[in-house]
Amino acid sequence: MSRLGVAAAGALGGWVALRLLAGAGRYEFTGKTVLVTGGSRGLGLVLAKHLAAEGARVAICGRDPEALERARSCLAAIGAEVIALPVDVADRDAVRALVLQVVGRFGPVDVLVNNAGVIEVGPAETMTLGDYEEAMAVNFWGVVHPTLAVLPAMRERGRGRIVNIASIGGRLGVPHLVPYSASKFAALGFSQGLRAEERRHGVVVTSVVPGLMRTGSPRNATFRGQHRAEYAWFSIADSLPGITIDVEEAARRILEGVRRGDAEVRFPLVTRLAVIAAAAAPNLTASALELASRLLPDAPAGRRGRRPGRESQSAASPSWLTRLGDKAARRYNQIAPSEGSSV
Repeated sequence: MSRLGVAAAGALGGWVALRLLAGAGRYEFTGKTVLVTGGSRGLGLVLAKHLAAEGARVAICGRDPEALERARSCLAAIGAEVIALPVDVADRDAVRALVLQVVGRFGPVDVLVNNAGVIEVGPAETMTLGDYEEAMAVNFWGVVHPTLAVLPAMRERGRGRIVNIASIGGRLGVPHLVPYSASKFAALGFSQGLRAEERRHGVVVTSVVPGLMRTGSPRNATFRGQHRAEYAWFSIADSLPGITIDVEEAARRILEGVRRGDAEVRFPLVTRLAVIAAAAAPNLTASALELASRLLPDAPAGRRGRRPGRESQSAASPSWLTRLGDKAARRYNQIAPSEGSSV
């Protein structure tokens, strides 16, 4: 056998051994206390459902009390042992109080899923300092505050899982999502560094780098600039098969990665390829992103206020192009009953 063949065989053998070793200590959620931030809708709600189905005690939090109550009722209807608490994860003291309430009801937090997030879409020149501050407050500090609230007890027990939901926007600086990308880069740096330090203490940190998921979230994102045009491209992209992934499948992949103790979970395939391309060909990737930016709506000369997605609809969206995303919005609690649809 050639040296190349020997090296390839050795690499394959090492990879198989590592996978077997990882599988030997698979984590189980049955009987565990799990806290999911941003658990009232979208991915957070779906993760809570899957965890409850596996026998976990689930605590969810969010900023919208009505959406939170609908989510709690939805989870209780499938037999989940669940509590739902209104909390802004950007508020450190409120997060500490949240964790104390969860511990008082269910016992120590075994698994923390940092899922809460905000998205602001529009040209960088339309963004204000407040937009950057809000993105950092929720997408970065909203990861740090819950983590620091549960970490000491996890260390003391010598076990725990922390799952940080980031984004492909934390690997690539996505045009028209600059505050969002900046905050997700920060969250990923925190998550990766924490994993390196905490593994020895029995606390396993997993970073999740998803691409576009069909959660119906554009309705609750905010838009600047030509808000109707921005909402149109964003909601259409969020619905297209091939470049998006069903949120149920996304949840399954995330939880499987947590069971294995993976350092990072990436999906779908287009996201994995984009991360590889950015590392292997950064200049080419930068040129591709610049081209994408040129295809997106220009900043308007006049009014530059912000609008939620539900107030930014047009002939292009909703339409047949957004059918999958609209279906997800109805299914995953993105639409209040007062807006004409139920959960």
